Amino acid sequence: MTAFVAFAAGLHRQALWQVVRACVADFKLTTAPYPCLAVNLSGGEERGYVVLRPPLMHDLILSPTRQIVGIEDQFLRLPDAPAYFDAAWRARSFLADAGGRPPNRDSVALVVNSAAERTQDQLHIHIGCLLPTVQRAIAATAPRVQIAGWTQLTSVVRHIVFWGMRIRGTDLAEVDPFRLVAGEFADKVRDMGNLTIMVAAVRVEGEDGFLILASYLGAPHSWWSVGDNELIGPHCPTDAGPDVPPLHDG
Repeated sequence: MTAFVAFAAGLHRQALWQVVRACVADFKLTTAPYPCLAVNLSGGEERGYVVLRPPLMHDLILSPTRQIVGIEDQFLRLPDAPAYFDAAWRARSFLADAGGRPPNRDSVALVVNSAAERTQDQLHIHIGCLLPTVQRAIAATAPRVQIAGWTQLTSVVRHIVFWGMRIRGTDLAEVDPFRLVAGEFADKVRDMGNLTIMVAAVRVEGEDGFLILASYLGAPHSWWSVGDNELIGPHCPTDAGPDVPPLHDG
């Protein structure tokens, strides 16, 4: 619990990793994920992950049980790397409100901060709901973003240039944003740690899909770096439709 408090207070940059280790140890001993919400070790610790809601934060985070500093780690770009983004997407079930209603699908986003924006030196994916202005911008932008091709976007966040790719589908099981973004930006970004990645659920002409969005520190016409605080907000609109399938521990 001390590490959890330290993480919330931002006292040191290894606090998250200590929380991950505590959750794994408790899960192995008792099968309970405390203080996390979920622990999945079905592929072993080298391929597992935890989901937690840090104190004083409105979103969730997913973090690997393997020690990975951040987005720049080459392990994330291996063809057989775990599907962390898909696991994070499925973890949105934990965003349900007090009545058990899941968040509106098109409000949910997943964000990985650049090295300049993160406060912890352990990879983590923020899972939350878009700020209303960002959600409206993405909904308006999505129809003109290419399927499986990259489009430059300037309307998502003021003074920030993103590149976006639209994909079809209801999950991310067959999609690896880490590798897709690294492949696109290999000739633009010398240090992959400068990248920010966001995946946002969208619906275009009645068809479910996702926008994969990326920006980088020093991008032309971008005034500053962007992170989860400029993208994800404290409120999640709920959906009256079918429940989100639960995330199974293992």
